[in-house]
Amino acid sequence: MSASASSPPAGEENKQEAAPVRHCKGVNDLDKVVLREVRGSSAEVYLYGGHVTSWKDEHGDELLFVSNKAIFKSPKAIRGGIPICFPQFSNFGNLEQHGFARNRTWCVDNDPPPFPVPTSNTAYVDLILKPTEEDLKIWPHSFEYRLRVALSPGGDLMLTSRIRNTNADGKSFSFTFAYHTYFKISDISEVRVEGLETLDYLDNLQDRARFTEQGDAIVFESELDRIYLGTPSKIAIIDHEKKRTFVVRKGGLPDAVVWNPWDKKAKAMSDFGDDEYKRMVCVEAAAIEKPVTLKPGEEWTGKLELSAVPSSYYSGQLDPDRVIQDSTVPEDSIS
Repeated sequence: MSASASSPPAGEENKQEAAPVRHCKGVNDLDKVVLREVRGSSAEVYLYGGHVTSWKDEHGDELLFVSNKAIFKSPKAIRGGIPICFPQFSNFGNLEQHGFARNRTWCVDNDPPPFPVPTSNTAYVDLILKPTEEDLKIWPHSFEYRLRVALSPGGDLMLTSRIRNTNADGKSFSFTFAYHTYFKISDISEVRVEGLETLDYLDNLQDRARFTEQGDAIVFESELDRIYLGTPSKIAIIDHEKKRTFVVRKGGLPDAVVWNPWDKKAKAMSDFGDDEYKRMVCVEAAAIEKPVTLKPGEEWTGKLELSAVPSSYYSGQLDPDRVIQDSTVPEDSIS
């Protein structure tokens, strides 16, 4: 779906393609940043929404789903990829669905404060979002939201969010949050999600009634929209037909949302194809049940790391000692 920048001059193409970070234009002439690792993996990040719209492995296979009907134009959020849900998840609050961060234009952060753990990666970009006057009218809190999107040399995709309360009036604020990740899959009937068995969840299809997961894995036979609580730092999405497993590692994000709209809801969404539900699944690292509260000057960190590995792995075989970089960050992740 992403449009490429205009063709480079003769002889410059290979040089530009090899650059680890490239700023160019995407769909509807929107600014985007292309990240590329030397082994061939890549990612695309739109400044509109601070939105990752593409993540490809070293073979050029796309790993994220973006709808063919996605609208790359304000005020509509981009349908697919990794929308940022902040400062509100869903519509349980006074703000628009999933908050406003996903349909604001972010800026490149050329002078971010040091990260707790320096990265040796060269394929990364730092973005920043601050509230506009209009934002302050609907959510009267001053904040700085810094987002780093990075590719590891092995092709893992890493997102780090740092949200700071910059209120000058001494007031705290609370928010809910999710990385609303759309994974591209072969067929929803061929997919299972492991790592959430025996956990309690809130069912969004039943007014957030609370249940306990009974299956040994989550499989899909109809619309599903659940918020799993107190989840482990690692979740596996197994695509049998693709012989691929996505591994979701997270820090500071105790909840996980699993969503597929199925056929009826898919047909009701103007920016989503009628049959596209078969080729996507959302598994979202989130902080929803217990909102994050920050006092002035406090900062929260939420981390997401995505890997794609052969599906001969399953959740029980994944290295239990490898969680997420800087996994010593406590679950509340507030400093």
